[in-house]
Order: sequence, then C-alpha cells, then structure tokens
Amino acid sequence: MSDYIVSARKYRPDSFGSLIGQDNIAQTLKNSILRGQLAHAYLFCGPRGVGKTSTARIFAKTINCSDPTPDMEPCGKCESCLSFAEGRSYCIHELDAASNNGVDDIKALMDQVRIPPQVGKYSVYIIDEVHMLSQAAFNAFLKTLEEPPAHAIFILATTEKHKILPTILSRCQTYDFNRITVENIVRNLRDIATKENIRIDDESLHVIAHKADGAMRDALTIFDQTVAFCGTDVKYQDVLKNLNVLDYEHCFMLVDDFLRGDYAAALLKFDEILSKGFNALHFMAALSSHLRDLAVSKSAGLEALLDLPDSLKKRYKEQADRCSMQFLYEALNITTTCESGYRASINQRLHIEFALMKLSFLVQKGLSAPPSTAPEQSSMQKISRPQTPAIETPPARTQVPEERKEQSRTEVSVAEDGNQPAAPRRRQARTTASTSLSIKSMMSGNEEKHASEPAETESAEIPDDELLRFKWKDLAAMYAAKPRLSNTLSASTLEITLQDGAKYLTFNVQNVAQKDWIESKLLHELERTFRKLTGTDKVYLRVSVIPDSEVKQTIYMPSEQAKDLISKNEEVKNLVKDFELDVK
Repeated sequence: MSDYIVSARKYRPDSFGSLIGQDNIAQTLKNSILRGQLAHAYLFCGPRGVGKTSTARIFAKTINCSDPTPDMEPCGKCESCLSFAEGRSYCIHELDAASNNGVDDIKALMDQVRIPPQVGKYSVYIIDEVHMLSQAAFNAFLKTLEEPPAHAIFILATTEKHKILPTILSRCQTYDFNRITVENIVRNLRDIATKENIRIDDESLHVIAHKADGAMRDALTIFDQTVAFCGTDVKYQDVLKNLNVLDYEHCFMLVDDFLRGDYAAALLKFDEILSKGFNALHFMAALSSHLRDLAVSKSAGLEALLDLPDSLKKRYKEQADRCSMQFLYEALNITTTCESGYRASINQRLHIEFALMKLSFLVQKGLSAPPSTAPEQSSMQKISRPQTPAIETPPARTQVPEERKEQSRTEVSVAEDGNQPAAPRRRQARTTASTSLSIKSMMSGNEEKHASEPAETESAEIPDDELLRFKWKDLAAMYAAKPRLSNTLSASTLEITLQDGAKYLTFNVQNVAQKDWIESKLLHELERTFRKLTGTDKVYLRVSVIPDSEVKQTIYMPSEQAKDLISKNEEVKNLVKDFELDVK
C-alpha cells in the first residue's frame, strides 16, 4: 500500500514531449530557450488540470539543465535534473499563493530572490493560484516583478486571469492553456492502461474523458476510481454504474420512440431514468447532446465534430438516416427550450414530460422520415397543373376562326414536345381567354360579371368629368388602410383637362414633400388603379402643389383661435376693447 502512487502523480509530464494537448505552448517555450530569449516573468492561465504547473516545472528544469537535448528537452542525468527529480533542488521554488497571500509573504519572497542559484543559471519562482494574492501583496510584488535580478525568473499560474491586476499582466508574457480534447485524453488513458495491464474498451474511455471535461488530472483521478471499482478488467456497464452516467442506449431508445410517435414509451423510459437517481435536467441536456450528434452525423463532412468511438459513430449514422433534418431541428428547439425553462417551472417533472410528448408528436407533422422522391413527383404535378387550363380553350358563344384554332394546336404540340418554353403558350392562352371574355361581354351586355378580371380593357369613350370626380372618391376609399395617402387624396382638389383625346386629372397636395413622395412611389400605381375604376386607359394623373397664398392656415394654439374669433366677430372685438383684455 505504501508504494502505490495515484496516476495523476505517477504519470505527470516531466518533459515537453510528454505534455498533452499543449503543443503550441511547448514549442514556443523550447524556441525561446534555444534562442536565449528568456523573459523575466511568465503567466500561465487556463482551466484546472490542463498542465500549467507541470509546464512551469518542465520549463524551469530545462533552462537549468547543463546538457539539454537538441530538441530542448532536459537530459535527466545532470546534477540539476537529478536534484529536481529528488526534490532537493534549490534553483526551483514553488509558492502557493492561496495560503501565502499577504504582504509579509511577498516581502519574504523578495528577500529570497536576491540569493543567486547554487546549481544552474536561474532561480525560478513558481507562484501557483496567483490570483489569490491580496491587493496589497500585488502592489508590493510589482517592483520586483518588473525589475528582478538577472538570475530570477517568475512563473505565475492561475485559473482566473480576470482577477489579476492589469499592471501585473502587462509585466508578463501570457500563455493561455486550452482544454484537452477528448481524443487526446482517450489516447493518454489507453497508454496508461496498457502500462498498468488494465483491459478497458473505447466506450469506457470516452465516458471517462467526457466526464473529465477537458482536464487530464480529473481524467486520471476518475480512471483510478474506476479501476478501484472494476479491477483490471473494466466493463462499460460498470463504468456507467460507478460514475452515475446516463447510457447512450437510453437516448437511442428515446429517439426511436419519438420516430414511432410512442409518447407512452418515452414517458416510461423517463420514469425509469429518474428511478435510477439521475438528475432530470442532466437527462434533458444529454438528450439535447444526442440530437446534436445526430444532426452532425447526418451532414457529410462534419465527422470531426463527433467525439465518439467508431462503433458509436456507426450507430449515430444509422439512426440519423432515419430522421429528417427538419425533425432534428424541431426536436433540438423543443429540448433547448425545455432546458431554459426548467428552473423556472413549478412542476419540473411535468415540464420535461410535456417536452417528451411534443417530441413524440413531431411524427404526426411528417417530420420523422427524410425526404424521398415523392415530394419531387408532387412538385412536378404542381408545376404541370396550372398548364392544363392554358391548353383548353375557354367556352365562348362565338366561334373562333379556324386559322386561330390551327395556330393554337400547333403551339400546344410544340410546347409538349419540349422544343419551346411554356411561357409563350401561357401568354397565348391568356390572350385568347381575354379576347373571348371581351367578345362575350359585348355580346351578352353583362359587364358586371367580368368586372373583377385583372386584364385592362380599352375603351373608345372618354368618361365625363362628373364620373371622374365620383370615381376619385372611390379611389381614396380604396386606400383606407393607408390613412396618410387616403387623406391626401380626399383633401385634394381636381383639375380636369382634355388634351389629345384623353383626360388629364391634376390633383393638388399641400407641399413639395408630398408631391415628391407620390410621384416617386405611388403615381403609377394610382394611375393604374384609377383606370380600372373608370374602365378606360385614356385618363392620366398629375400632381401639383397648392400655392402658398391658397393654403389655408390651420389653427392649433389657443391664442391663434382667439385672434381668429376676434377678426371674424365685431362684438367680440368690442368686448375685448371695453374690458381692456390682453389677448396674446
């Protein structure tokens, strides 16, 4: 028992090559050593368990090594490397700022900095959790950090960079450590398991890596805990049971229930998950993650976004093929909305059960299966359907000349053979229909029946002024949904003139801004609408501005109303004069 060492200490990196997931930082530090460009202060920041302190130790060990390798790795044989490995080095000093965060501790450090190293070239001071220093301690540390002795190098490590004073940050070279990817954690755990003669499958390693959340130290701790529970032969189910992790199988079964529309099975599965002690919110988060992985699996070229073993990737691909992208999108929308409203819900279980029911009812919307060739056929039918009435000649009382019939048949046959686009055929059919309708209306005299036809009819008669003024009121009423335009048309005065066999209607507006607004955006629309109302195209609209002398001033203020009343009523004027009233 006394010889046992936990994996996080036993397999702690002792060289730049053994660092996991921080290749860019390791290469930068090695280059600075090789070129002799060492800074006097470094700041290593990042999440827990990603190798900040280990990198600081390796860096301190390498710069004091008397015989480094060509790749700038410590030799491990010189006196400096041996003393460091045995824990008796006087060149490397570590300070825990969490417990030594006062001004006195910094003063003691400043006194120690003056002492040159006994072995090696540099005295390296590693201050861990530096953000825990007090404000006064930071201020006392500033001068020494800015101008330390030539043999002193400071390496500050922290998980909360935002708590460090900007004056400290400006004096350090900052290195941001990233979270270690699941792939790198799995690879390292597999190597350790091989060295320890432990049999473990890839699914178990991925579960441990996901549980670690990017921290290698946490992954090694969970790995030791799992081995203590399972022994040297680690099984996937034992790992799930020990770590209380929701199995992938539950999410696969739930999605199958959604695709079948079986909400009862989904609710029973949720009850089973709760009975095993799983947190309901964590369950919904796992379901959202599963749906996200399905969406990624369905899109080609996104395999790199899946942190899963190959066996699970195949299962995700198979289930994704049975889901449409619209179904996955709607499902993710439901789960994420459920997560966001979970804590505010009074009945949290019902909140999740209702989300599961909505997921099950998505199949009724036709979103469960990916699109097939059937919609393409229906779309073709939709395209060909409007062409049918274009080919048929609408009924008319008068007979169409035989030459026109022959020409129509020829154009239809050419269009059906695919040698001519369908647009000319529709244009011909519309012209024929319009002609037959106009002939029919003239023959029958029933003009009201075809008044709603969008086609404009030419009229040889010019309407009289009284009819035009009456139709102008109808035009203003048609734009009641646009009060500004409707009021402008209603208040305007019409000037009707006859020129070149057409009527020109000039309506007046209050100012130039109204005139520009109507002419630039509305004049053509108004003219087209007015022609439909009057039944002739021999009317034209023009806009003019009322002269300033004819614009009636609108009275707004009480004083203006009083002056207007006095000017119009002589008795009121005398009353104001007799009582000597001051009207302003």
